[in-house]
Amino acid sequence: MNKTAASDEIGIFVRVVERGGFAAAAEETGLTPSGVSKAVTRLEDRLGVKLLQRTTRRLMMTAEGEMLLARGREILAAIEATEAEVMAARGKPKGSIRVSMGTAYAKHRLAPVLPKFRELYPEIDLNISVADRRVDVIGEQLDVAIRTGALADSSLIARQLGQARRVIAASPAYLARHGEPKKASDLADHACLLITGFSRLSEWPLKVDGKVTPVSVKPAVLCDNADILAEMALAGLGIVRLASFVIEDAIAEGRLKPLLVDCHVSEPVPITALMPPGRQHLPRVRAFIDFLVEHAPEPVRPM
Repeated sequence: MNKTAASDEIGIFVRVVERGGFAAAAEETGLTPSGVSKAVTRLEDRLGVKLLQRTTRRLMMTAEGEMLLARGREILAAIEATEAEVMAARGKPKGSIRVSMGTAYAKHRLAPVLPKFRELYPEIDLNISVADRRVDVIGEQLDVAIRTGALADSSLIARQLGQARRVIAASPAYLARHGEPKKASDLADHACLLITGFSRLSEWPLKVDGKVTPVSVKPAVLCDNADILAEMALAGLGIVRLASFVIEDAIAEGRLKPLLVDCHVSEPVPITALMPPGRQHLPRVRAFIDFLVEHAPEPVRPM
């Protein structure tokens, strides 16, 4: 068995796991389901271990299979990165990048600079998925996932793109009707607009008697989209606490007013690009990340 054939079999094994079966992997690799199964069997025979437990309903990885999956992804990414490096030496990076990000970052950070990116890298195609949910970066075969906020420990490669901060704000019209909260306890008498999906955001960190305290607020509206909440705040429906880049323009124009600035603890909010191991070395991915670091940072504006 030569090395090229060995890497091909590892690639087939990875596709079987990611696609959840031999038939789905066959569609992607151009082989028959039987051919895919035989390739995995040859790999198991050569390694002398079982990688998959086959049942009539599903495939389950063994401990050895899980180990090979992690290392196999790295190996395949390294091979692709090496090939891409060689090709990039003849010109600008090219190829497709699969990217996932939340709606707020897509609208306020990526969309304004996309024309510049396309001008610089016309041969890089972006397949962008916009969703306000946590995605399975590896399972969904993404090259990059951009996340706002604290990260859980994982095997993904992380690179910080910048920082935002959270701001509590409401419209002048809302404040004219309901008054302006001056301290944490005042929020109990106000309509608050909360984003769902992230439990930590239902508690607003405020100084109470000199001590930072997570204050639970009762939501008048719950929504999973930051831009929709911002629009509700602009319409005078209540008070929001959102990442600064979502509402910075409205604040600068006086359409929203920052609140509780003396007691709100506006902790830094990291904006991070997450990548499967090895993908960070691909020239097209590296070019995309470097571009965002340079062209889409969090601007410094008074709040």
